[in-house]
Amino acid sequence: METKEAAKYTSKQTVKNAKKQLTLIDAIETIIEKSEDSKLGKELFKEAKREIKFLAESYGISETQAVLFCVAMEKGPRRIDYDDLARYLNINNVRMLQYADDINALIRRRLIRYRNANDEEYFDIYPPVLKALKHNEVYTPAPKTGLTCEELFEQLNALFTDLYEDAIIGDEAVLEAAKLLDDNRHVEFSKQIHALKLTKKAQAIVVFFCHRLVNNDDDDIRINQLEELICNATEFQRTRREFRTGEHVLFRQQLIEHGCVDGIAENSRYKLTNTAKRTLLAELGVNTTDENIANLLQPQLLTAKELFYPAAISNKIDELTKFFTQEHFLQVRERMQQRGFRGGFACLFYGGPGTGKTETVYQLARRTGREIMVVDVPQIKSKWVGDSEKNIKALFDRYRELVKRRDVAPILLFNEADAIISTRKSGAQNAVDKMENAIQNIILQEMETLDGIMIATTNLQENLDNAFERRFLYKIKFEKPDAAVRAKIWRQMIPELSESDATTLAAAHDLSGGQIENVARKHSINVVLHGEQENLLENLLKECATERLSNQQQRTRVGF
Repeated sequence: METKEAAKYTSKQTVKNAKKQLTLIDAIETIIEKSEDSKLGKELFKEAKREIKFLAESYGISETQAVLFCVAMEKGPRRIDYDDLARYLNINNVRMLQYADDINALIRRRLIRYRNANDEEYFDIYPPVLKALKHNEVYTPAPKTGLTCEELFEQLNALFTDLYEDAIIGDEAVLEAAKLLDDNRHVEFSKQIHALKLTKKAQAIVVFFCHRLVNNDDDDIRINQLEELICNATEFQRTRREFRTGEHVLFRQQLIEHGCVDGIAENSRYKLTNTAKRTLLAELGVNTTDENIANLLQPQLLTAKELFYPAAISNKIDELTKFFTQEHFLQVRERMQQRGFRGGFACLFYGGPGTGKTETVYQLARRTGREIMVVDVPQIKSKWVGDSEKNIKALFDRYRELVKRRDVAPILLFNEADAIISTRKSGAQNAVDKMENAIQNIILQEMETLDGIMIATTNLQENLDNAFERRFLYKIKFEKPDAAVRAKIWRQMIPELSESDATTLAAAHDLSGGQIENVARKHSINVVLHGEQENLLENLLKECATERLSNQQQRTRVGF
C-alpha cells in the first residue's frame, strides 16, 4: 500500500513533469481558448495563470501583454487591428484603447509590428517570431550592446528602415534610438550625442541626419523626411516652422543649418553643420569640406535619351554597357582579382565638344542602375592652394565608402578633366605648378587601388599625360557623327522634319550632336514666340549657320 510520503512525492513529480512538458504553443493555445469573450477579466488570469505566467516570463513581457499577443496570433498573423482584438475579447473599442501602451510594448519587443497602408493602421506578427514558434522557440532579437560605431549605424539603418516601411511608429523609433545610444555609451558617437543634453525627440532628429549622411550619403534633408519620426501633427508643424526660421534647438546648438543652392541659403533644405560632422562623426572619417566637390546622381532620375554614334563607337558603347551590368561586372572583377590584376576599371572618353561623351556616361549609368558621383573639376582646382591634397583624398575616400556600402558600385565621373590628367610639369618651380603635380600624383596612386568604375572625359586628349593613359583600360574616341547619323539626330530632335529635309541639313552642315541640339532648342523657342514656321528647312539652315560662329569652330580650344 502506498505511503502518504510516497503519494506526496508522486504528486510533486507529476506537477514538475507537467511543467516541464508545457511548451509555447501549448500555452498560447490555452490562453486563446480561455480569453475568448473574457473581457480580460480576473477569471481569465486565474484559469490560465500557469500558461500566462509561463508565456510572459518566456518573452519578458507583462501578463496582459502575453494575453494580447496570443489573441493577435489567433486573429492574425496579418492585418490585425484594435477592432479584431476588441471583438474577440468582447470589450468595447473605447476600453480597448486603454491597452495601447501594451500594444506598443509588444512592438518594441519585436513580437508584433505596426503597419500603415493607405492611411489604414494595423499590425501583424513579426515574421521571425512565427519562424521561431514553429520550433517551439522564443524569438530573441540579436543583442544591441557592445557595438562598434559601424555596427551602431547598421542598427540605426535597420531602425529607420522599419520606420519608413511603417513597421514601427515614430514615437517608438525615438525610444529605440535613445536605447541604442544608452546601451552603447562606449561608442564615441553616443558619448558626443549624450553630451548635447537634448530631449529624446531632438536627439532622434540629429541621429536621423547622421544616419542619412553615413548610410545614404545624403546631406540634403527636406522637412517631410522627418514627418514619420514626428508623428504628432502639431509638433511636426512647430518643428517645420522652427527649422525654416532657424529657431530650433538644433540650429541654436549649431548642429543643423540651412542647405545651399548655388551658394544661396535655402530654408527648405537642411544639413549637418561641419561642426556637427567633426564632433559627432569623427571616428567615421566623414568629410567636412565646406563646399561639395562632387554630386551624387541617382540612375532612376536620369532622363532616357537615344544616342546615335558612328558604327565603331556604337559597338564599343554596347560592349561597355554589357560589361557594366552587375552580373558581368562582378564576374569580370572576380576573374581579374583571381589573376592578380587590379579590380577597378578606369575609362577615358575623349573627343571634340558636343560629341556625346558626358551624356553617354549618364545613359550607361541609367541602363545599368549605377549612381554617378560627378566631380566638380573646376571647384577642385579652385581649392588646390592650401587644401589640395586633403580635398582630393577626401573625394576618393568618399567614393571608397560608397563602393563599400552599395551593392552596385557607383561610377566616379571626372567630367572635363583636362586640368587634372594633362601632362605634368617637369621641373616645376612655382607653388601652383607643384600643387598641380601633387594632385595628379595622388590621382594616379588612387587609380592603382581603385575598386569600382572611374570615367574621365576630355576635349584635349593630345595633352594627356602618359602615366594617365596607361591607367585607362578603356579609351574611346568620340568623333563627330557622319551625315547618316546626323540625319537621325535631326529627326529625333525635331520629329516634324521630313527625311528629305533631315538629310539636307545633315549634308549642309557638319555639326556635332550638341550643336544640333542647340539648333533644335532655339527652334522650339521660336515656335513658342512666333508660332509654327512655314519655311522650316530654310529657317533651320539659317540657325545652323549662326551655330557655326562664322566658320570659326575649328579654332584651337583653350582651357575648359
